[in-house]
Amino acid sequence: MSATIQFRQRGTVTFPADLRKKYNINVGDTYHLVDLDGIFVLTPMKPMVPELAAEIERLRREAGFSTEELLLALREERARYVTEAYGDSDGENE
Repeated sequence: MSATIQFRQRGTVTFPADLRKKYNINVGDTYHLVDLDGIFVLTPMKPMVPELAAEIERLRREAGFSTEELLLALREERARYVTEAYGDSDGENE
């Protein structure tokens, strides 16, 4: 597909509606621009946090854990890590 775009004031570019629809481009989406010696490549920048949160939630449900149980296990693991990495909680290092 080929399309013509025009830069407006302040560098604003409007992509044709059919491209926005085809690639599910929405207001507020962020793209990374790479300049390959005058050839511009746009790649979507998808935030990973929402995807990771959804995956953690899916795994939590599959495992049958409540949110409270998961948080308790995380706190216990963090305490175990701190003890192994830095020694006892009373300030003495091994």
